[in-house]
Amino acid sequence: MLRFAEEIMLLLLESEGERFLRVPDLSLRYALAGGVLMDLAMEDRIDTDLEELILVDSTPLGDDILDPVLADIANAGETRDARFWVERAAERAYETREAAIEQLIARGILERREDRFLWVLKARRYPRVDGTAEVEVKLRILEVLFEEVIPTPRDVVIICLADACGLFTELLPGEKYRQALPRIELVRKMDLIGREVMAAISDIWRVGRSLPPT
Repeated sequence: MLRFAEEIMLLLLESEGERFLRVPDLSLRYALAGGVLMDLAMEDRIDTDLEELILVDSTPLGDDILDPVLADIANAGETRDARFWVERAAERAYETREAAIEQLIARGILERREDRFLWVLKARRYPRVDGTAEVEVKLRILEVLFEEVIPTPRDVVIICLADACGLFTELLPGEKYRQALPRIELVRKMDLIGREVMAAISDIWRVGRSLPPT
């Protein structure tokens, strides 16, 4: 199964491949950070409540995307809230992005040629480790938003992350985005796993957008 960071990068890959959509640095950093924390929660490595992000299991997953952040949490020496760990994971966003791209290449989904990224698989499904297939993320998300397909828990997380970080304003043309807003709002109410993480991301992103450039 693809990690959220991998799916975020595929969501941002232009339809013809070759390059990733240029989005604000703040948006990408916090989307990737949130994706890492959500995967750790789904792997039963962490849990969150209104006040704390709690380490449940420090056993590494053998994953270059998740293990560095898991090690940070395990070595912290004290319990902090979700906002703290979103900020900390965002500091590793460049490494997370590169690890996600390398894993997509290793899976045979993308191919790197100089500064371009090419789709290796032209079908709308990706291979999974168990031999079954996973529908491509853009197709899944568009079906949820515009065809009222019932989202999976992972679809809910992707949509909540994209919304919390303002990615939909970059991914969807103005009118399409306005059409999708009621559905996005409905899907956001389905998120029971990462509510504290998503709230922290939304808050940080809003504050960051309001700050003058340095």
